[in-house]
Amino acid sequence: MAQRIAVEPAGDYYIGRRYYKPDYKFWGYVRRPGQPWTTAQLVMLNEKQKLAPDRERLEFGDDNNYEYKLYGDFSGDKVYEPASNSVYPEFVLKGYELISTNPTPIFKSQIRGTPTPAELRYSVEKPE
Repeated sequence: MAQRIAVEPAGDYYIGRRYYKPDYKFWGYVRRPGQPWTTAQLVMLNEKQKLAPDRERLEFGDDNNYEYKLYGDFSGDKVYEPASNSVYPEFVLKGYELISTNPTPIFKSQIRGTPTPAELRYSVEKPE
């Protein structure tokens, strides 16, 4: 995975990994091309210009763990997410392209095997 990330072309886009949790409202992790997943930020999406892929299809969360090329930028604002009682950066989505529906694992639970139901539902993992 590190080799693939290292050859990502620079550009005016981001790489996003959808991280769907039924009880939470954040969208997923976003990083700059060429940067490791450990630098990614968990974000709240501003969808005023473009709807998120799953919302556009009215199939909420069906794209969990999909990887996207995202167009847009961080607004500089922070958004409160009540289920996690945390504040996340706002990413203003302007467009996207699907990269993969089955990308390389980036979470410890994915790498070590099947997570428990509690891990799946209530923990918020960070990319490794």
